[in-house]
Amino acid sequence: MTRSVRVVLLGLLALSGLGVGGWAYFASEHWYRTFPGFGHHWLPVLGPYNQHLVKDVGAMYLGLAALTVFAIWKAADTTVVRLTATAWTVFNALHFAYHLQHLHMYSGSDVPLNVVALSTVLVLGAVLVLPLKDERVRT
Repeated sequence: MTRSVRVVLLGLLALSGLGVGGWAYFASEHWYRTFPGFGHHWLPVLGPYNQHLVKDVGAMYLGLAALTVFAIWKAADTTVVRLTATAWTVFNALHFAYHLQHLHMYSGSDVPLNVVALSTVLVLGAVLVLPLKDERVRT
């Protein structure tokens, strides 16, 4: 993997963290009622609204986004990138596993959309564990 590919993948994760995290933290009820948007409503079927829990989820995503922005800045540092990738991968593997067990709560296009969305961010993090093409590039 090249450094520029690494930066693009980190950028996608950072945008995901900032988007989901900012929305969940700063517009908690709206996020809960309308996530992921585009006419879909994935959260209400999973249980009642809990502002504390939603804000904690938002804060966690914002924390991952902050770590990821730092990793973009240090993209040549394999250790920083792999640590960031590991944090995203652990979170997304557990998140994905949970949702796979609860797909029966969704109908129509929401089932495949859940699987695609969650597996995409999982793969983004996992791919970032790969070394740079030239491992000698370090900071």
